Amino acid sequence: MKQILLLALCFLITAPLLQAQERTITLEEAVQIALQNNFQLKQAENNLGLADTRVRSAQADFLPNLNASFSGNRQVGRQFVQEDLTFEDRTTFGLNGGVNTSVTVFDGFTNISNLRRAQAEKVSDELQLERLRENVMFNTASRYLQVVLNEELLRISETTLEASMSQLEQVRAQVEVGARPMVDLFNQESAVANDELTLIQRENALEVSKAQLIRIMQDESITDVATSMPAVEDLSLTPVNLNLQDLINAALEMRRDLRSQEFDIESNRQTYRIARAQYLPTISASASIGARYSDQFTLLGESVSFTDQFFDQNITRTIGFNIQIPIFNRWNTRTNVENAYVQLRNSELQLDNVRFQISEEVRQAYSDYQSIVKELESTEKSLRAAERAYETEQQRYEVGSSTLIELNLANANFVQAQSNRIQAIYNFVFQEQLLDFFLGQLDTEMQF
Repeated sequence: MKQILLLALCFLITAPLLQAQERTITLEEAVQIALQNNFQLKQAENNLGLADTRVRSAQADFLPNLNASFSGNRQVGRQFVQEDLTFEDRTTFGLNGGVNTSVTVFDGFTNISNLRRAQAEKVSDELQLERLRENVMFNTASRYLQVVLNEELLRISETTLEASMSQLEQVRAQVEVGARPMVDLFNQESAVANDELTLIQRENALEVSKAQLIRIMQDESITDVATSMPAVEDLSLTPVNLNLQDLINAALEMRRDLRSQEFDIESNRQTYRIARAQYLPTISASASIGARYSDQFTLLGESVSFTDQFFDQNITRTIGFNIQIPIFNRWNTRTNVENAYVQLRNSELQLDNVRFQISEEVRQAYSDYQSIVKELESTEKSLRAAERAYETEQQRYEVGSSTLIELNLANANFVQAQSNRIQAIYNFVFQEQLLDFFLGQLDTEMQF
């Protein structure tokens, strides 16, 4: 019994640890998981299904309608009796049934405009869905890369802390034998404490970035992640020659949000035509067939059966047309036309705004890319110089020609140069994805 309780206790203790087991995920896997689970994409897909329904409904408006009706009644009271030409208190029963249909012959081309509007809205929804996919892909890649960067910065902090603690042991030994002053020990202890603080901050930054990545993937089974990236030395850091105007032209041609806005304009244009069609007359044709039965119906003094009445003698057939000409409707039509025209003009202005926004985004991305290319070269030189300075200062300190403060300063500069180099490398890699995003040509199989 005690063994069973012990096993149960061990399971309860280790279960959370098992659930929180780290899962290694590549960038492509992270993007695919986010695309499968993102709630905004699911909502957009639902809206796209609704757009299909609106198109089918607009197509069906060209067809005639068909309705069937059936009613019955029971009448109690004084009624006129044709046979006797008198009034009597009677209870009568009656049934009526029929089928009718009508079709619109002319409605100012409203049906045509309505179909074109529904089709334009559907295409616009499809393009918005694709742009939303790109947004999810880009945001996922951004958060994934932030995790990678924080992992690298944490690794640098761990290495720095190990070196500082090793240096602390050396200084402590030298102080104990009187080779170094006590102030060096205090300074080194302060340096170790600062490195520990930096390590804690970067551990927290890493956990926060992981939580943000997990949040965008929206998978409850993933509680902790580890990234899978090529080594820094394996990343391609070769700059690409870019032409700004070519990039802008490519973005204006490929960006789905711009094309979506163009179809929004088409939708509003059809809405404007529908509003103007209210000035025109409407012509419709109709046909119906109906039958009735009454228990008071007689022929030559004899009651007529339900079958003979309903299916033979009391059948009514009707065919006709209707013309409705609008004359005055309290200026409602004029108001609708003006409102539709304003919506059309606003959507055209929004198209211009989207064009300017795309041009601005591409210009900014191009400028950032050129700047980051220069940062790559600058940080590489800075790292080499800082490393040589640190090595030189360490040698000078060992022979007693330099102070610990100078050594720690050189070490801090070297660590900062490492951090700047890592950030420049990953910013360069990410900037290429950023350019693809602003050009509207992100691929679902994203890789660094």
